[in-house]
Amino acid sequence: MQQTKAAASAIPARLQPLATRQPNDLPAAFGEAVRDRVDALIVFTHGFAVLNGRRIIELAARNRVPTMYGWRDFVDDGGLISYGPNIELMVKKAASYVDRIIKSEKPGDLPVQQPTKFDLAINLKTMRSLGITIPQSVLIRADRVVQ
Repeated sequence: MQQTKAAASAIPARLQPLATRQPNDLPAAFGEAVRDRVDALIVFTHGFAVLNGRRIIELAARNRVPTMYGWRDFVDDGGLISYGPNIELMVKKAASYVDRIIKSEKPGDLPVQQPTKFDLAINLKTMRSLGITIPQSVLIRADRVVQ
């Protein structure tokens, strides 16, 4: 959140956190976003967002709020746009660590790894349904474009 705040102030953009703790909080959070006329939402990827992803995507569409997600799966399920680590590559790297540990390497001796590849995904159908345009310069950089 700190990095998001710093990025927002550099643009400059107003950042308005909308906290949700329970699935039942989601409609009120989207209602608040609509009342406050937010331009867009960012959904941070964590357990709550993953477990409630379809509901979040549905509410974003119903309330016509452009929403960005941290994983490509959200875009595959109908979300507008995502930018985040390549999960497939991260799983492969994790599997190699499991292999190394099974072969007697100590977990504490293995270096901590950060994602090295990030994917941009865009859902054109969702873009059109929201009546927005994503610049061609962004579309050509996308790793995945869902028709």
